[in-house]
Amino acid sequence: MPDPRWGSDGEHELQDRYGTQARAERFYTDQVLDRLNPTMVEFIARMDMAFIATSDKHGECDTSFRAGSPGFLHVIDERTVAYPEYRGNGVMASMGNILENPHVGILLIDFVRDLIGLHVNGSARIVEDVTLRRSTELPPQTKGRAAELWVVVGIEEAYIHCRKHIPHLIPAQREQRAWGTDNVRAKGGDYFGAKAHQPREPEELVVG
Repeated sequence: MPDPRWGSDGEHELQDRYGTQARAERFYTDQVLDRLNPTMVEFIARMDMAFIATSDKHGECDTSFRAGSPGFLHVIDERTVAYPEYRGNGVMASMGNILENPHVGILLIDFVRDLIGLHVNGSARIVEDVTLRRSTELPPQTKGRAAELWVVVGIEEAYIHCRKHIPHLIPAQREQRAWGTDNVRAKGGDYFGAKAHQPREPEELVVG
């Protein structure tokens, strides 16, 4: 269970330093829940993207983007959500962090209709698809996009992300892209030119 006093020690230290305790307390009291309410459940069910924040045991952070059909972030109950892990680059950075440090932060933003966001923070575990399906009704697997693993998050905090700086985006038709492919071009290739800036091993001097 989360500490009944919402927020981190660092938050409260800065609130004391800069005199924002009253504003912060109103936010904690009015907006922060330890579960999902029905409006949050409906919101999650229509979201098709999420940003996932994790860190390893040393506190080194990583943020990853996840997307799918609306509702891909699956609400199991008011205190539990799960999202699928599909075939990627094999690094498994987010799940690797979760093995060391189960705390995760999920941010969902509606850029299109209501221009509002939802934070879901909690403790995560990795579960195989076949195992989770024994106890939970999950969306059916689709051809070429089968999840072998799920990240199951026990919710500790759920709260609003205010709309004032969220841009209004208009969806556009995009080309169909193959999920689970190893095709370099389809995956974006070396878009940022990182490969050219990797340190090279010195060439071995050949004496004739």
